[in-house]
Amino acid sequence: MSIARICQHDVDTVEAYESARTAAQRMATRSVGMLVVVDTRRRPIGVVTDRDIALRCAGEGRDPATTPVTEIQTPSPQVVSASTEVEDALTVMRTHGIRRLPVVNALGELAGVVTLDDLVVSAADELWQMSHVIRRSSPAVLATEVPDVD
Repeated sequence: MSIARICQHDVDTVEAYESARTAAQRMATRSVGMLVVVDTRRRPIGVVTDRDIALRCAGEGRDPATTPVTEIQTPSPQVVSASTEVEDALTVMRTHGIRRLPVVNALGELAGVVTLDDLVVSAADELWQMSHVIRRSSPAVLATEVPDVD
């Protein structure tokens, strides 16, 4: 299954010239902990997290109102294409120790973000669906019917 089927397509972003304060306010308004930093063509050039704002901006005594996100972001983020298989995206996340991964289209433009939570929920849903197939088709399972926990 491709990552495009799982990723969140409505992505919260910040532009490179915007301030850390603007990023923090956007995170608070949208209840997210990460924004993808994009260039004028909507290509990911970095990611900035609430932790980056706390440690790299406030923690270093910088003024959030005047510090551009490019000074506190994690630059050149790992990305995957929308056609990337789920297993390959997981490998990227595991290899680089990241929980959030921007997804790009064929032009390198931001198309979504996939999180470790998204992948866990998708896997749990698939397992739940498989359990119902097994439950409906296996005489041994039918004899020991387990109640649904929907």
